[in-house]
Amino acid sequence: MQLFISLHALQVERQEQAERSVLINCQSRTNEKKFLKYLSNHGDIKKYFFYESYGLYAVVEFAKRENVASLLEGAVIPSVSHESTVPFKSRLLSLRNLSLVDLSNQQSGLQCQPQTTIPINEFIQRLSKEESIDQQITSLTEAYQLTEENSRLRFLVCSLLKDIAAAYFPECTIKPFGSSVNGFGKLGCDLDMFLDLDGISGRNPKSGLSLEYQMKRANSERAVTQSILSVIGECVDQFGPGCVGVQKILNARCPLVRFAHQPSGFQCDLTANNRVAMKSTELLYLYGQLDPRVRSLVFTVRCWARAHGVTSSIPGAWISNFSLTVMVLFFLQKRSIPIIPTLEHLRDLAGPADKSVIEGNDCTFVSDFSKIQLKSNTETLEQLLCEFFEFYATFPFSRMSLNIRKGKEQNKPEVAPLHIQNPFETSLNVSKNVNATQLDRFVALCQESSWLLQQRETNTPRGGANMTTAWGLATLLLPSQVAGIKSRKKRRREPASERIKGLLESLKNKNQPKTS
Repeated sequence: MQLFISLHALQVERQEQAERSVLINCQSRTNEKKFLKYLSNHGDIKKYFFYESYGLYAVVEFAKRENVASLLEGAVIPSVSHESTVPFKSRLLSLRNLSLVDLSNQQSGLQCQPQTTIPINEFIQRLSKEESIDQQITSLTEAYQLTEENSRLRFLVCSLLKDIAAAYFPECTIKPFGSSVNGFGKLGCDLDMFLDLDGISGRNPKSGLSLEYQMKRANSERAVTQSILSVIGECVDQFGPGCVGVQKILNARCPLVRFAHQPSGFQCDLTANNRVAMKSTELLYLYGQLDPRVRSLVFTVRCWARAHGVTSSIPGAWISNFSLTVMVLFFLQKRSIPIIPTLEHLRDLAGPADKSVIEGNDCTFVSDFSKIQLKSNTETLEQLLCEFFEFYATFPFSRMSLNIRKGKEQNKPEVAPLHIQNPFETSLNVSKNVNATQLDRFVALCQESSWLLQQRETNTPRGGANMTTAWGLATLLLPSQVAGIKSRKKRRREPASERIKGLLESLKNKNQPKTS
């Protein structure tokens, strides 16, 4: 049986790596061998990689934290006039040693790790060269998922932010959550961070001593969170190297500090009291680990949705990635032989150590993978993708709500076009923002995609290994299919519209192989 690492163990491992790492802004023609030899004077290097984001950067992990301290000890602290410009030692450094730069070469020859996905048009061509839809889905997952290097970079950015926050809260930690660690993150996705103060020592109620403290305007936990984030946000804005566009959005339902971290290229959101979101991250991570088809189907549906504007990075009435992910999980629970268990079943398997109640919400579920016995479902990815579109093309959204706690639909508790129950805060609808127009569009696209996957013409590879004609999954990602989508009410009695037939003809003409 495959051994799974828990999310907690993964986070601990990544945080330890990050604490031993530095981020270095390099010259464009840095000589790799000279660079590594220079750094190794401070200790053994366990891992390193280069990437590009507003310049050339290197992530370098040393064997010990003392090696990082040695490196920082020898670094120059910039100053203006007689005053130091930085109140702490950052592990974001700039390489100024010209002896490490190879001036004789026009190109550095360094291999840079990609931190974003390839353009959709280029990716469609790559998919068209695969031999089956199953292989297309697997290829998509491999191309879009976070790489080992990108994951390390995310934890390093959290660790660099912790260095800033530690000036005020020495025992705090900052952890990534959401897409960065739940297994469903796409290269280039935002970095959601959680400022955790629960690890501060001195919580022994039997002690004879009590700390004195002051927290102004602390009439609620929310007010405390707002005060803490206000202080950290100001510090990041004033002294955070590479942090630009800092916004303190403290009156949101979940107060946060938002900024762009230019050295990594990440858009960052820092929150301080979002423990339910941490449990949601852990739950999605668990589901993604139980069966590889879960992650593959989520990546495919998300990519399809993004290609057609069903989802958007701009806030609005669109379906969110989280809602889409829950819809995939619900669909997999509803198979005749379920692929993943319900949240209630996972709760029933939980031990005493798994018990978790956050603000009155039952967030308990089993963390030990070995206790979860899965049923034998052998459906292929192609079958599941086609069935997913068919399932939601005919789902009674007007009457029913999706509930992954029970793994079955239930009557809507409120009037909303799309109702998806929050797995933990069960009184909330995670898709409350979605309007009727966007839901109609989603259903119409599901109808069309289901129909296209059933057509022999678009479902069969043609042209051999060098083919460029779109087929299978690649056909579903073509932007031209979005044009002219009607509401589901108008389309209900159209088994195969003339527009789709015309589309198939245009695909043949549009994607003919080009001569070089």
